Amino acid sequence: MSLGTAHAGSTVDAGLPDPGASVSAPAPAAEAVVGVGLDDARKKEIAMQLVSSAENSSLDWKAQYQYIEDIGDGRGYTAGIVGFCSGTGDMLELVQAYTQAKPGNVLAKYLPALKRVNGSDSHSGLGDAFVADWRTAAKDKTFQQAQDAERDRVYFDPAVKQAKSDGLRTLGQFIYYDAIVMHGPGDDTVSFGGIRKTALRKAKTPAQGGDETAYLNAFLDARKAAMKTEEAHSDTSRVDTEQRVFLRAGNLDLNPPLRWKVYGDPYTIEN
Repeated sequence: MSLGTAHAGSTVDAGLPDPGASVSAPAPAAEAVVGVGLDDARKKEIAMQLVSSAENSSLDWKAQYQYIEDIGDGRGYTAGIVGFCSGTGDMLELVQAYTQAKPGNVLAKYLPALKRVNGSDSHSGLGDAFVADWRTAAKDKTFQQAQDAERDRVYFDPAVKQAKSDGLRTLGQFIYYDAIVMHGPGDDTVSFGGIRKTALRKAKTPAQGGDETAYLNAFLDARKAAMKTEEAHSDTSRVDTEQRVFLRAGNLDLNPPLRWKVYGDPYTIEN
């Protein structure tokens, strides 16, 4: 089962909330966060597998470079390793980056259409030919590298930076990353920034002197509420039977072995 990615309520130009605006004197990341972070190579691999289990019902996240479909969430095509969407701007920016790295690639001719459909669910100028060409491009190492780079620039790096600023350890960093992948990096109530602001009204971050587990539970409560505003994301098992499982176990460093379920399907990462 694949529910894809929403990037709800914002395009990729919407910035993350300024940590200073919502957090009183956050501790420096080096002091606030102890141990290996999500940006460690092994932890990042685990993060990619966890997201893929929810997005594509598979731990093989590298097989998702070629993934593309319209999941009916009003954002056009959802594609690639984090569900770049034709309706939210991040797919356009990805193809622009790919074309800058490799002019004349098989997707370059769709740039005018991607610009036109941005902000809508339209397939105008795309359609079956675009789907086929996306899958062709996905075999190209340059396109794979472009997907990796855009994932990091737009989602992974900002999420980890914000989480470290909030004093969160590896699990909290992953919880932020998974949220920004689905909901987008904007400030409205159903985007990452809005979810974080809702959580901050209920609990303090560790950087503010709060309890980490209590804050993460508040964040996941806010995340679930945001998910339930859309039919395409009404299944909240990636929170209930994945992230909360790790949180209840006190596994704040996201150390394997990890066992969880998404949509009722069991997954395991042994080491």
